[in-house]
Order: sequence, then C-alpha cells, then structure tokens
Amino acid sequence: MKLEETIAKLESLGDEKRRAHNAKYGAGTNQFGVALGDIRTLAKKIKTNHELALDLWKTENIDAQLLAILLMKPKSLSAAAMDELVRSVTFVHVADWLNAYVVKDHPDNETLRERWMVDDDPMAARAGWNLTAGRIGKGAEGLDLAALLDRIESEMGDAAPEAQWTMNAALAAIGINFAKHRKRAIAIGEKLGIYRDYPCSKGCTSPFAPIWINEMVKRQG
Repeated sequence: MKLEETIAKLESLGDEKRRAHNAKYGAGTNQFGVALGDIRTLAKKIKTNHELALDLWKTENIDAQLLAILLMKPKSLSAAAMDELVRSVTFVHVADWLNAYVVKDHPDNETLRERWMVDDDPMAARAGWNLTAGRIGKGAEGLDLAALLDRIESEMGDAAPEAQWTMNAALAAIGINFAKHRKRAIAIGEKLGIYRDYPCSKGCTSPFAPIWINEMVKRQG
C-alpha cells in the first residue's frame, strides 16, 4: 500500500468515540480515532514495510504513527534515528507502543537507555525508565537497585507525567522482584503517593506502587 491509500484507509476506520477517548488522554486533533484492533489488522495485511512506516510517522497523525510502529524494522534504524523518533512522540499511547515494539528490540537500546535515564526530555525519560523496568524484571544484572531507588525517591515527585509513569513501573518492578528492596520500595510509594487515587476498572490492579507490589507478590506465592 502507498501512503495516500493507507491514510485513506485509516480515515475510513475512524470513530468519534475513539477520538474522544484519545483526547481524554492527551491526543491532539491530528487523529482519526481508529481502534487498536483495527490498526493491528491493517498492519497484518500490509506486513513489514519500513519505508512506508517512516512516511506514516512523518504525518504526525496518531493513528498513522501507531500503524507505522507495527511496520518498522528496529534494526534498520540508526541509534540517532531511534532517538529522534522517541523525542518526536506527542501522545503517550504512541510512546508506549514505540517502546514495546521498536525501542526494546533496537540493537543499541542499552546505550540509549543510559542516555535517556539522565535526559530532561519527558518522552526520552519515559523510554529510558521503561527499558530499566524491563531489565529489572529480567534480573537487573548490572543495575544498582539501591541507587535507582534513591533517584526515584528524590526525582519522581517532580518528574513530568510522561516520565513518572515508567519511573513508577521501575519502582514496582524492584519491589515485586527483589524481596531485599521490597520494604523500601513500598515505603517510597507510600511517601510519594503517586497514583494513590488512580481510577481502576474492576479486576485491574492499581498502579499505586504499594498496592501493585503487594498484589503481584501475593500472586507469586
């Protein structure tokens, strides 16, 4: 599919309720409101197409960027190009798909993680902490967890909302996976109070770190 044809298809799949949902979470007006399932279905039809993905990304349309993420080849992006994509994101749902499907599979993700962990750009920081949370969940080899807890305790309260979300994920990951640090992770969560009153659907686990940690540890037992 060519760019114009793909954009037309996305526009035809747009839905007002989805647009309203996206807007509620910070999306701008450059969107069609396509359901994520429909984007996945279209991606399967198109298959991997890196060049089309880059063209879709440049439109800055939310739905086009979500589709682009599923069509990209992470290994075809230089570290500089990956960094530029991360910083260009304007909507957190796009950031999370990019982190899940492209950033984590990029060959230079560890170098980028270290750079993003000390970056003031909110989306870069979100990506860096997301990669860190992933490493913690896989054993945290080479990471200083006590130092990470120090940073979270001192920085998360004043961090941009985009970065707060994945810093909190790292905090929870430490508490869930490392009994040695669990008490302190829970105490930091209680002290900061971030997401304490976050609305949750029935059956979902709260992102408030103390609740999240205790629930996941209970499931492990």
